[in-house]
Amino acid sequence: MAHKALRKEDNCLNCGTTVPDRFCPHCGQENTEPHESFWHMVQHFLYDITHFDSKFFDSMKFLLLKPGFLPAEYIKGKRASYLNPIKKYVFTSAVFFIAFFSLFKAGENLKMNVDQPLSKEVRVTYAKKLKDALAKDSANTSWKAALILLEDTSRVLTNQDMMPYWDDFNYINIGNRSYETKKEYDSIQQSLPAAERDNWLTRKFQYRNLELKQKYKMDPRSGANKMLETFLHKLPVLLFVSLPLFALLLKLLYLRRKRFYYADHGIFAIYHYIFSFFLLLFVLSMDELGDLTGWNLFDIIALILFLSGGVYLFIAMRRFYGQGFFKTLFKFILLNIGAILALVFLFLAFLIFSVYSI
Repeated sequence: MAHKALRKEDNCLNCGTTVPDRFCPHCGQENTEPHESFWHMVQHFLYDITHFDSKFFDSMKFLLLKPGFLPAEYIKGKRASYLNPIKKYVFTSAVFFIAFFSLFKAGENLKMNVDQPLSKEVRVTYAKKLKDALAKDSANTSWKAALILLEDTSRVLTNQDMMPYWDDFNYINIGNRSYETKKEYDSIQQSLPAAERDNWLTRKFQYRNLELKQKYKMDPRSGANKMLETFLHKLPVLLFVSLPLFALLLKLLYLRRKRFYYADHGIFAIYHYIFSFFLLLFVLSMDELGDLTGWNLFDIIALILFLSGGVYLFIAMRRFYGQGFFKTLFKFILLNIGAILALVFLFLAFLIFSVYSI
């Protein structure tokens, strides 16, 4: 890349420090003429792109073929030859979620055949259940209306038509009983002994569930779709939040390895997440090809790729932390158990947040 002409003045335009050569010893800015030609801008752009590509592909080669190598190089201080892990995380997560959201749409994945006409057998089954329920609670107007619809054989019905009449549709499923209104819930709670009543948190969830049931009474699927869509769009945040927890688990597992700081475990976690994004992209691609072609081969490949992620993590842990097979295997198992529990907790937390966001 052609260099720009040096300034005659030796003061840095960025920080004012005296510049003895081309670069400022204080901030590193090049002491060149601030005005540049269009051709130089084009050259600079091309250089940055090719320089990025070179580092990117070099990093990719080591990331995929040498588990644990890049984080080990990073903590040794060998960083100039490889793309910065933070930049790579941002890039790969963006590519992954663009692909994920283009393939996974909440509305499409919650159809569950609700638009298909109900068969005669299904209508009879539904009608029988309603009659049994009405025998216990004859005052339920929703069930009466649903039974009239089901017995009208001249009308084609779908599950979507019936959903507004099912008062047991819950957005937050707590306990064995379903309630229609807050008044009904409070009345039943008051009739119970104090020791058997719901606690404060359960009451809050029940109230929110009843609010959503009233809000989306005529279209429960719409409410479920909105909840799922909100949750899915929080997934990038969820994974980002899980990253320092993953690093914390590594810190606890390798607490006696004093030469590893928490930041070192964080770098290992970032590279593992980057690899996981690429792996899941391949898994999603194979799964999509399987759906398009109907060939089971692609589903088998997707399963093998998914399982290979565990093998990769085990090898990466051995190379990065330098411990024996059985010690690494033991810590690998503990790490996965801890990671699953952390993800379950985060999923529940974000799901609750989604329920309160719609």
